Amino acid sequence: MRRPSWLSTHLAALRALLVLTVLLGLAYPLAVLAVAQLPGLQSRADGSLLTRSGSAPSTSTAPVGSRLVGQSFTDADGKALAPYFQTRPSAAGDGYDPTATSASNLGPEDVVDTADRPSLLTQVCSRSLAVGQADGVDGRRPFCTSDGVGAVLAVFHAEGFVGPVTRVVSVNQACPAVPFLATYEGVRVDCATPGEDLTGAVTTPVRGDAPAVPAVPADAVTASGSGLDPQISPAYAAIQVARVAAARGLAPADVTALVARHTSGRTLGFLGEPRVDVVPLNLELDDLHPVRG
Repeated sequence: MRRPSWLSTHLAALRALLVLTVLLGLAYPLAVLAVAQLPGLQSRADGSLLTRSGSAPSTSTAPVGSRLVGQSFTDADGKALAPYFQTRPSAAGDGYDPTATSASNLGPEDVVDTADRPSLLTQVCSRSLAVGQADGVDGRRPFCTSDGVGAVLAVFHAEGFVGPVTRVVSVNQACPAVPFLATYEGVRVDCATPGEDLTGAVTTPVRGDAPAVPAVPADAVTASGSGLDPQISPAYAAIQVARVAAARGLAPADVTALVARHTSGRTLGFLGEPRVDVVPLNLELDDLHPVRG
């Protein structure tokens, strides 16, 4: 007796389901897991975890981080800890949150602060000023005020966007702040009144007299695209050496040597830029030269 066609079709589908389940749901994952346990691959497969000694964790040592994810070396108030090299800013959640990896999505034209948040320009300016003060270098940047906000004017003209200037407002310096410029084209510069409608003004960033090449590198003031990058540039590490050495009672040359040990060159010799791995660097500093309370 022939089976009905619908039954044959369903049995064939069931056989295919069972075969694919065994192959793709069991055999393939187990094969990938086996390959991942080969020497040289296990650490990466496990997340490139770090212990206090900076090496792959043993069964008795709890991991303290990953080579792939940065960390914030700050106190409970978010203030940078002097004995540690600082990573770059992070826009991932509250900072280096792997479950919220992201960028700020703010672009170079984001120069005017709002009631909800500071502009990207002001964020860069304030970070540069803070890094400069912490590390004893010039924190000035083009288009930044001396108090660490974006140097941006709202310029009103007699004929819309042209003609003589009639009024000027420093949009990122709320009253009673003193504007970074006293006058602009002969017109007094006013501080900004919160909530004031500045529609019709020409947004005008002012470069100022900051050096063309800031002493504070770009990676010290901007977040990475993922918000998780654990490396910084050698230039950013270099300006932190004196602070870290002083906080730990070390000679700057000794700290520089440790930085060199954790500096990687361009991938394959030509891809990317040289970089310093901050997390293992700080872990080794703690292992060799613990901070004395």
